Amino acid sequence: MAQVCFSQNTPKVTLDTSETVFTILASINACGYDDELTGSDPLRKQIRSEVNFASRTSDEALQATNAMCQFYREHIRPDPGRNLAQYVSLSLYLEGPPNFVPKVVESEMAPDAMNVVGFARLAAVFYEKAGLHGIWQRHRDAYARLAAGYHEPLSKMVATTEVYLKLPSGYLGRGFTVFLDPMGAPGQVNARNYGNEYYVVISPGGSGLKTDQIRHTYLHYLLDPLALKYPTSVKHLEPLLESVKRAPLDEGFKTDISLLINECLIRAIEIRTEGTKTTPEAVRAEDVQKSTEQGFILTHSFYDALVAFEKDPAGIQSDYPEWLTNIDLKKEEKRAADTQFASVAAPELLHFSKPNQKRLLQTAENYLAAGDLKTAQELAEQAIKEKSEDQGRALFILARVATANRDMSGATGYFEQALKVAKEPKVIGWSHIYLGRIYDLKEQRETALDHYRAALSTGGILPDVKAAAERGIRQPYEPPASRQ
Repeated sequence: MAQVCFSQNTPKVTLDTSETVFTILASINACGYDDELTGSDPLRKQIRSEVNFASRTSDEALQATNAMCQFYREHIRPDPGRNLAQYVSLSLYLEGPPNFVPKVVESEMAPDAMNVVGFARLAAVFYEKAGLHGIWQRHRDAYARLAAGYHEPLSKMVATTEVYLKLPSGYLGRGFTVFLDPMGAPGQVNARNYGNEYYVVISPGGSGLKTDQIRHTYLHYLLDPLALKYPTSVKHLEPLLESVKRAPLDEGFKTDISLLINECLIRAIEIRTEGTKTTPEAVRAEDVQKSTEQGFILTHSFYDALVAFEKDPAGIQSDYPEWLTNIDLKKEEKRAADTQFASVAAPELLHFSKPNQKRLLQTAENYLAAGDLKTAQELAEQAIKEKSEDQGRALFILARVATANRDMSGATGYFEQALKVAKEPKVIGWSHIYLGRIYDLKEQRETALDHYRAALSTGGILPDVKAAAERGIRQPYEPPASRQ
């Protein structure tokens, strides 16, 4: 993989390429996916030519192609964006080559990925019979050059976003990855939030990197945990959900007040930071009103708060709870009642895995990311007691809580228990890495190396796991406070 990371904190924002994403997108191209072909990077046509030739080199390859493409044709959606989106979603749920099996049970997948999950098995056969790995290997340098070319604009976006919010990135156990692959439509950006992982999949084209769309997802990555940190203030605003039922919003915003709150805040931030210092206030006010008419009724309130925030040295972590408290519920309900909602809303870029399904462990992860260790521990323990969710992931959360509390003995026990029952590569990989670090601190270097190597073999397909494991193998772990 061609990997470029930003920010010195953990986890890193990663610009990367993926053989799994390549395989799924190259496979649908072989089946006639031609959207925006003329505007794509020239590499897309070159790879399509090679894949199409390879698909006819043997009877087995042709048979695999026909079976896969029949499935593709039967699952084409009339909306080109949704057609590509379902395969992007699928690729993010799959383990790497050569088998491309799902990382989770099908019922835990996003609905659009579930719709085409059968494609993964067919693509795995096609991958083998058509020799896709060889094609991927031939073009890895070209993929790396593509990624390197987008380093500067993405790095600038990350820096300016964090400076504006006065909020450093680096939530423990969370990741933000941008995958570049030229085999998709360059006019479409697909962003996903699966658990604590945020992804953007984008295809380079003549118009350059779509940093505005990437920043929208990055703002969610930075701000989503804050809503979980103040559940009482958030719950107080739930009556607003009734006010937006007739608005043209995605269903997730109509059923989850925390999603609605943060989407309004993000839209207000985007309006405040678009244009230049000379952009007339009337233009910004019009954008705020348009956002409100789409159903994002708190955009006004957050926009006004941001005007004062920009002059205040305090960061958004300090001001966010006060903004929630200061929202006048009756005033906002009246604003909604007086608003003539638009007939349609701009589609939300970021798709959540299961926006309407409340999960103990997802909530626990968010509380952990926001620094509320006690609540995270209680929710993970509840999940274990009820045996309602992934036990390996629950133990992994308890282990990280123990780590944050400097309880190394308890953390070791939980990580070891997690390894016995976990199936998710991320949980397995990071459990080994944490154990490696613990044994490094105990000056038991050989045992630490065993865990770092195990992390590479079990979770090395994940960029953050691979980077951390390789770093641990190169040199013993040192706590951040002790580094020079």
